Amino acid sequence: MKRLAAEAVVRRHGMAALDSSGQALPLAKARERAERSTLRPALARTELLDKSTRIRLEDEVDAALKRRPSAEGKLAGALRAVAPLSPALRTALGEATAVLLRRGARHRELYACGLRSLAEAQDRQAASLLRRALSSDEAGGAAALSAACFSRDPELSVPLAKIAASRQSHLAFGAELARVARGESNGALLAQLAPMIKESHRISMCIELFVPLVRAAPLAKQVGPALSVLRGAERHLGRWLVLAEIAVKAGDMTPLEEAQSRADGGPASSRAAWSLVAWALRQTDAVARGGSVPAAPSARPTLELVARLSDRPSADRDTTFLFRMARAGATSARPMLEGFVRTRPLADEASLRAALYLALDAERGDLCDALAQAAAGCKREDLRGMAAAALWDAAPRNRAEHSAKIRAQARDVADDLMTSRVVGNVAWGALVRAAAKGGFGAEPLLTETPFRWIQWGWLE
Repeated sequence: MKRLAAEAVVRRHGMAALDSSGQALPLAKARERAERSTLRPALARTELLDKSTRIRLEDEVDAALKRRPSAEGKLAGALRAVAPLSPALRTALGEATAVLLRRGARHRELYACGLRSLAEAQDRQAASLLRRALSSDEAGGAAALSAACFSRDPELSVPLAKIAASRQSHLAFGAELARVARGESNGALLAQLAPMIKESHRISMCIELFVPLVRAAPLAKQVGPALSVLRGAERHLGRWLVLAEIAVKAGDMTPLEEAQSRADGGPASSRAAWSLVAWALRQTDAVARGGSVPAAPSARPTLELVARLSDRPSADRDTTFLFRMARAGATSARPMLEGFVRTRPLADEASLRAALYLALDAERGDLCDALAQAAAGCKREDLRGMAAAALWDAAPRNRAEHSAKIRAQARDVADDLMTSRVVGNVAWGALVRAAAKGGFGAEPLLTETPFRWIQWGWLE
């Protein structure tokens, strides 16, 4: 009662708030606490994250707010992967995002992580945070415009329409793209804005805006002309593919026809690459419309070729496309996969992923053993969690007894990972434990999106 009376005096006289011991807090901290209290929603969904792990992640977030860590990207990626498991963790993430928004720290990875995670989860905090972000400088940055594409809150309509009329073409394009994704525009304005986009903005928009839309619901078909303009100016094949996939999902088959034409009659040096692009677009179309899945490509990939087909810069040597072929069961990808697992023990990300797909395809017990060894004690501590997720996914589905044994190994490792000093290991361990509870059904854990978030800190 004394504390309640003291807080009433504080509010009446405009003094600082009180901490848990009844002492006055500095005004800046008082504002942050008030800001957090207005954003805390009631918990409404099942918690699949145990309390100790959630507290560990919340402590990591609090520490990052006090002092920006050097590996903030990987912390943000881990939170992106785990946030769907826990409404309580999303509450803490929303509070942190509100603090960063008030500070104007829109370039922080935690800021992008918070907006994107909350919007994609349709969390109630997302709407108020996005309204404030869109009304700030630069419309809250690309992260806010990207998150708006996934929010269904009607109160965002007015600020998005206002930004779409901005003189800054890249902001106007991003806002109009969000309006199209939300069903508030047919995309006609995008075709007018597309020729005005500078190369630097086009590259950043590909990563920040378009890559997330590849895994989203199809847009209106009217986005086709704007995407065609951007593809015409794009020299990087991987980014061209991202733009083409969104167009094909929307029902515009122009990019598929163009890719097939170049695969059949283009320069001989580029035909293999374009044939893989055409296959990827047919696969995208089949998934979007429920058609028959195209046959796996016969073109044999090389490290240079798959790097060109990634949306990341070619210098990153990203092997995303190779594992896309592996998921499709392409026999032409096997030699490259075998090359990654030739050296034992498995010691990097590519070898772990290659072992997973080879084990799935051939049910090779030696590769399951190699994954179990990496999960139990890999030389690189940051790979143990990823190896545990791969081991979980590698369990053969047609041999129940053997599958149960492998998944029991993965669960045991996951329990051990909860105390790891590497936050990525904690995230992978949480995903394995959630899958063991039935939280993710029969879906695989080590897919492209969580891999990019947790291992690389790529937050698209």
